Amino acid sequence: MLKKLLWGTAILLAAAVVGITVYGGTLWGRIEKRFSARRWQVPSTLYSDTTLLYPGQAYRLNLLKSKLNRLGYRQTKSTPTRKGDVRLRKSAAEIYLHDLATATQNRTGFPATVRFEGERIQSIERTDQHVFLPLLELEPEEIGQFYGSQWERRQLVSIKQVPVHLIHAVLAAEDARFYEHHGFDPRGILRAVYINLRHGSIRQGGSTITQQLAKNYFLTAERTLSRKLTELMMAVVMELKYEKDEILEIYLNEIYLGQKGAAAVNGVGEAARFYFGKTVQDLSLAEAAVLAGLIKSPGRYSPLMDPERSRQRRDAVLTAMHTRSWVTEPQLRQALTMPVQVVRSETRENRAPYFMDYLAQQLETLYSHKNLSSLGMSIYTTLDTQVQEAAEQALLRGLARLEKANPSLRRSDPQLQLQGAVVVMQPKTGYLLALVGGRDYQVSQYNRAVQSRRQPGSAFKPFVYLAALDQLTPSSRLSNLEKTYTVNGQPWQPQNFSDDFELEVSMRTALKLSHNRATVDLAMQTGLDRLVGLTGDFQFSTPFKAYPSLALGAFEVVPLELARAYCALAADGVLPYPMSLKDVADESNQVQQRTHISFERVITPAEAFIISDMLTSVVTEGTARSLQQRGLYRSVAGKTGTTNDFRDGWFIGYTPEILALVWVGFDNGDTIQNTGASAALPIWAELMRSVPQYLTGTGFRQPAGVIVKTVCSESGLLSDGRACPFPMEEFFLQHNAPTVSCPIHRSQNRLKRIIDGIKGFFH
Repeated sequence: MLKKLLWGTAILLAAAVVGITVYGGTLWGRIEKRFSARRWQVPSTLYSDTTLLYPGQAYRLNLLKSKLNRLGYRQTKSTPTRKGDVRLRKSAAEIYLHDLATATQNRTGFPATVRFEGERIQSIERTDQHVFLPLLELEPEEIGQFYGSQWERRQLVSIKQVPVHLIHAVLAAEDARFYEHHGFDPRGILRAVYINLRHGSIRQGGSTITQQLAKNYFLTAERTLSRKLTELMMAVVMELKYEKDEILEIYLNEIYLGQKGAAAVNGVGEAARFYFGKTVQDLSLAEAAVLAGLIKSPGRYSPLMDPERSRQRRDAVLTAMHTRSWVTEPQLRQALTMPVQVVRSETRENRAPYFMDYLAQQLETLYSHKNLSSLGMSIYTTLDTQVQEAAEQALLRGLARLEKANPSLRRSDPQLQLQGAVVVMQPKTGYLLALVGGRDYQVSQYNRAVQSRRQPGSAFKPFVYLAALDQLTPSSRLSNLEKTYTVNGQPWQPQNFSDDFELEVSMRTALKLSHNRATVDLAMQTGLDRLVGLTGDFQFSTPFKAYPSLALGAFEVVPLELARAYCALAADGVLPYPMSLKDVADESNQVQQRTHISFERVITPAEAFIISDMLTSVVTEGTARSLQQRGLYRSVAGKTGTTNDFRDGWFIGYTPEILALVWVGFDNGDTIQNTGASAALPIWAELMRSVPQYLTGTGFRQPAGVIVKTVCSESGLLSDGRACPFPMEEFFLQHNAPTVSCPIHRSQNRLKRIIDGIKGFFH
């Protein structure tokens, strides 16, 4: 009997060993497959462009303050001594710069002082070397991430990047004997059982770091014996297969440490940035203890939600570290006195959402959404966050002002509200600095800057005048008389916006005052087919037709395409490609994709200059002259636009450095009861006042092929200085400048000399 029992026991033990071995082999393969593949789905991160500061630049101290706040700099009361510290004084900012690491450059942070004189930067000094700098570059801002099915934020770090005091803090909080056990800790399990029985509740868990990693990676959170046994076996297999440091590195990148909006904050790298605005290497002892304390319960011990409870938990971790001799008595005392100071991080996940949607469309040709949401790439964009914020705020305030001034514009349904769009570009590069597709992305994701088609009205007129430059000049005379045209067999008669009794006006006057009759007369003289051909050169996607109403902007256009076309006027005749993407780098910051600036010459620099100069008259003397009252008129060219029944209001204004388009209207075409000058122009002006660094005051440079002549303002021909009462200087293309003198006043002057001679004879 005993012999049978022994044989039975041996068979059972052998079966158990075989079963455990087989199951262990299965677990081995499962772990091997998971860890040899990509371990995490890391969302790609989008960054704004860097910010350049230089002496002489128009820039306000409060603008720099807001920029540094968004970059996570911490204000101090003393001279900054750590990266990420800043002290603001009355007319200076002392900054200890973060490291700058992008796809194209790598710069270690250093201390610098930016001094201001009024609203300009006076000097920039690198204070550790006492050297004045010609240029200072601030790092890009994070503007959003591409998420997959799991909304997790994670910044991967290697174990070599993690400071020793953070490792010790994590071990003290979660598994002090990590480097001594082999996956599970019998002493820890017994201690946890004793404490829990003593208190009559679950006060402490016995899981090691390796067991926690097994649960997080492969298992559910259910509390069953089978799950616990599987967790234990997995931990043993991991310890057999991997080194301790490798297991700890995976754990430090995996652990859940809080929530930022809808996205989970995973890993110590992301948590260091989220809570303290630092890299993990820069964490202090006290800050490391705060993060280690979060592992037990991120919601309960969050320094954002309950700073006092977070401090108590931190102190417990610090005390445990001291017990293990991982910190000295002086270090403990100093760390215990430190307050829990966190960065109030922006909780809105994706800034500039309309811009991001447009960028995503451009990225679709390069990467799948799966790769964008899992490969952890760094995507560097052209966005200027200050311009973007200024554009968003200017649009919101401008629409609110219109609704307040005219309550009939208000709509109770958010989907039917008065809307607007803003496009801001650098004309010479095509960089999109800002893009706003509506007043509230949460209400409507319809991107009016990119997806809508609206009639541009008079905002289209510069291209009518451009098409005529080979034949006519800014001083050429146009008919301002009422005329009737036949369109599809029907009579059509353009009307001027305001009463005008001038029967004839110059091209410059017709454009600056936006005369409809004269503009149509010009288009008919030039030829409508020529105008349609020109729009093709500017790559509008609208199928324009040779109707007289084309001259008045009757055909719908995409706002972004209209802004791009105006860029050619500001950039010496070169049409840029609208760019939102600059570089794409992989997880190690190696460039994977670089976008090259694309240009196409569509007109000559001379033609671009002539039209830009005519459009400065719109600002100084014409329909946009109210900009002068707003202090914005120097070297600004622009054009207002208003469509029939006041359905659309436009203003596009530019300098050689920046161009901004503003559109205001209802999606359903209701009247806004305002012109472009009263609806869109004030928004443009507020936007530009908020970004003075882009308004250098540099005028449009007169290129070769343009000459200046003094002409008679009445005839448009060369002035006889002794006879013409109102001579004026005018720009001309060299090949078609007037060569004939004014006949009006020349004949009048000849008659006057004859009469004076007769009078002299009789006297």
